[in-house]
Amino acid sequence: MNKEIDMRGKQCPVPVIQTKKALENTKGGSIVTIVDNDVAKENISKLAKSMNLKANVKEAKGDFYIEIYKEGDIQISEGLEFPSKNSKNEELVILITKDTLGEGNRDLGEVLMKGYIYTLTEASKTPRRLLFLNSGVRLTVEGSLVIDHLRKLEEKGVEIISCGACLDFYKVKNQLLVGGIGNMYDIVEKSNAAKKTITL
Repeated sequence: MNKEIDMRGKQCPVPVIQTKKALENTKGGSIVTIVDNDVAKENISKLAKSMNLKANVKEAKGDFYIEIYKEGDIQISEGLEFPSKNSKNEELVILITKDTLGEGNRDLGEVLMKGYIYTLTEASKTPRRLLFLNSGVRLTVEGSLVIDHLRKLEEKGVEIISCGACLDFYKVKNQLLVGGIGNMYDIVEKSNAAKKTITL
């Protein structure tokens, strides 16, 4: 079976995630992913290598065609794990303190945050909780670019809590669309109960 996935115009990590899904749902044959940038080409090639699959890259008119060959089950390279879908990492809490990811250009930070939240929805393991503080609460209210992704995480059992004082400060409490409202005591208790906390 040969399948073609057109990912031109799609930002990372979408091309990699869609290619991975297609590979997992294919018993044999080849999959050709078409992308229009070097970053996606390199990331998909690395994905194939991590799965011990042969990949062939061709370029035509500025687009890259990455053909990945698969026979039978995926062989996973050492150090790369694919746990069962929708399993939760009960020990992990992610504290999101901004509505962008990283420092520097705000537009880029918004793109990176959207990509990060989307990738969480596609990860084999999801965190136990997402806690939103300061401008991070803007991600859980009307106008957020990640509401659908957060709802998907909530459906998978991820607890989503936004700081009530922060929602009040930004005057958006009545615009909350996903998750619940917590106070600082709740946030401290839930962070302290976690074996691992990531702060963004």
